[in-house]
Amino acid sequence: MAQAKKIVLYLLIVFVLYTIITSPQRAAQLVQVGFEGISSAAQGVGEFMTQLIK
Repeated sequence: MAQAKKIVLYLLIVFVLYTIITSPQRAAQLVQVGFEGISSAAQGVGEFMTQLIK
């Protein structure tokens, strides 16, 4: 099982590197979308907590 996890991890790393090398603009857009999603989630949690306290 540990061997399978290593293989999957290596394949994932190769895929990410391949994507960055072949299409850096698209990779940057995907990262930006991910960070925007995390930011929106954090803002939502903060707003929820603020309303909870009031």
